[in-house]
Amino acid sequence: MKRRDVIKGVGLGLAAGTAATLAKPAIAQSAPKLSWRLTSSFPKSLDTIYGAAEVFAKYVSEATDGNFRIQVFAAGEIVPGLQAADAASNGTVELCHTASYYYWGKDPTYALATAIPFGLNNRLMNAWLYHQGGTDLLNEFYATQNLYGLPAGNTGAQMGGWFRKEINSVADLQGVKMRIGGMAGKIIGKVGVVPQQIAGGDIYPALEKGTIDAAEWVGPYDDEKLGFVKVAKYYYYPGWWEGGPALHVLFNKGKWEELPKTYQAVCTAAAGYANVDMMAKYDALNPGAVRRLASSGAQLRAFNQDIMEACFNAAQETYNEIMASNAMFKKIYESMAAYRRDGYLWLQVSEYTYDTFMMIQQRNAKI
Repeated sequence: MKRRDVIKGVGLGLAAGTAATLAKPAIAQSAPKLSWRLTSSFPKSLDTIYGAAEVFAKYVSEATDGNFRIQVFAAGEIVPGLQAADAASNGTVELCHTASYYYWGKDPTYALATAIPFGLNNRLMNAWLYHQGGTDLLNEFYATQNLYGLPAGNTGAQMGGWFRKEINSVADLQGVKMRIGGMAGKIIGKVGVVPQQIAGGDIYPALEKGTIDAAEWVGPYDDEKLGFVKVAKYYYYPGWWEGGPALHVLFNKGKWEELPKTYQAVCTAAAGYANVDMMAKYDALNPGAVRRLASSGAQLRAFNQDIMEACFNAAQETYNEIMASNAMFKKIYESMAAYRRDGYLWLQVSEYTYDTFMMIQQRNAKI
């Protein structure tokens, strides 16, 4: 072999080795190995809500070839469920999966990220979050709480709860002790209900003993598990305080900003899938559950128009009170309310007409 060929070969080898040496740190930097902890606000028994966090973590791991792993912890395993956002904010964990309205007592603005009474349904909530600036506005608020949020689940319109007696008028609500929390409790209190803050596991015995007269939880699939039909047979709808409640993955703001852009994109996509998947699961599971509940003695009742109007008016009064002293709430609420007008204008045209026709066919046993 000629000397110049040897030198050329060595040179090519050195160049290849140098390129490989340079490439490895670049790859490592763009796809670092991370192991994070996510605390949920929900117990594992609520497989639909808790399960959304597992779906999110699964796709984050798979999309990064296992380099970005998120371990999911149920409520109480690291912190109690109602302290999940605090744990993410103060860095106890890197992120949480929760319903933002749990923290409305700290600032009512939190509630706007999940649901407010007579707010948006599931479809309109997603439209507002993704395409009407809702997520950006909420993250403007979350930044003040050292958080960054991504929508990651929705239950759809919830039920109005289980009552031990029929509610035929606003007068029938006077003095009713009802397990209902957050802003909904504040609003329904204006029409005579006595709101009670009771943890999920304590609702059944409270209803059974008569300590409370009514309780709301989620909807047929989750309510069936808690056995409410055995102690309160009147099952009212709709849950006007939760027309389309959105769940969120809330990141510690500093940790989110440290993530490579590729990982941020993966998290955004995984949260989006979890968001759609949860709603699909509820729509798949609730029909069978409501049939079983009816067979077990549940009597479905709709809140009448007078009750709905009274509660709606109480809600508007409450929002005006909050907006008078909370500029961030006012800014985000007005954005949501403006889209709510347009959204429901559109839904009543084609969607409502089609759904109504098909529901009539279902009632007539034609489908």
